[in-house]
Amino acid sequence: MNGIVFTGEPMVRDDVGLRSPEPREVLVRIVNAGVCHSDISVLDGTIPFPTPVVMGHEGAGVVEAVGSAVTAVAVGEHVVLTTLGNCGQCDACDRGLPTCCRKSVGGGAGPGRFTAGGEAVFQFANVGAFAERTLVWETQCVVIDRDVPLESACLIGCAVLTGVGAVLNRARVEPGETVVVIGAGGIGQSVIQGARLASASRIVAIDSNPDKEGAALQMGATDFIDATSTDNLVASLQEVGLTNGADYVFECVGRPDLIRLATEMLDWGGACVMLGVPRIGTEASFVVSNMYNDKSIFGCRYGSARPHHDIQRIVGFYKAGKLLLDEMVGQVYAASDFDLAVADAKTGSHNRTVLRLDG
Repeated sequence: MNGIVFTGEPMVRDDVGLRSPEPREVLVRIVNAGVCHSDISVLDGTIPFPTPVVMGHEGAGVVEAVGSAVTAVAVGEHVVLTTLGNCGQCDACDRGLPTCCRKSVGGGAGPGRFTAGGEAVFQFANVGAFAERTLVWETQCVVIDRDVPLESACLIGCAVLTGVGAVLNRARVEPGETVVVIGAGGIGQSVIQGARLASASRIVAIDSNPDKEGAALQMGATDFIDATSTDNLVASLQEVGLTNGADYVFECVGRPDLIRLATEMLDWGGACVMLGVPRIGTEASFVVSNMYNDKSIFGCRYGSARPHHDIQRIVGFYKAGKLLLDEMVGQVYAASDFDLAVADAKTGSHNRTVLRLDG
């Protein structure tokens, strides 16, 4: 079958193989997969990962086969895939905190499931969505209604779950509170939507690409600041009415200078939520005296989500017209045009970039 294998350079190959599912595994035919910034971070070395590896982690598709012990999904069902691969049995899982499951931390499976040219290859982020089919654990499959377009649903598996979850689960933004979002890409737009769902009174989006303004406002931002138009972003907040700063600032880029900036944008009692993924080993700093007024810095993994609960909630928001998914899809590419899709995702010339794997 066809798949995109990274060995130093990404290659579309037709010699990708996949073994049969074991008792707790599910074989999924991938229909669509989002090109996430984390995938690009592997390609450019920001996120180190062993190679060769089948890339992709933001996917949706149709169940084709199930292992002998699988009970939660059935052949023919439409599913969104999650990257966690949590065990479901440890103390964290038992307490409803799957993002704290230590067995899910590795971020990759294999080698063992995939082959390429007869040689074993790794599986990125427990998913490997840039292939016509993949094998995942039963716990990674969330069944969704068949009337939800898979090219939109695939975004739920990473960007939307991370962004919306960061607002509703980690920060727990309350009605009337104020939010700043640094970075208006896929995760940032999802944070904006989460803040709108939480009834935040002001949602200020900041990005260095002024072309992101339209999408940010469409998703629910009340204000947009072009980061290239000012030398003082903290002062720019005052100009849009956040005189004392924001209750929450979500850093969605993964740059240490922006994490520091986020802490400087906080009102007393506010919290910075870190969502961007910098290079491994990156350190950030902040002025300690600025944090004494009950300010906080939150780490947030995968939207602090309970995927089987939160994905269904997100689908419910979508079907009720409260959350925009279709509008987040900027361009759909065939897998054979992967290089163009990556270039598109890097420049942000469209909204979220999506691959079609099944034809």
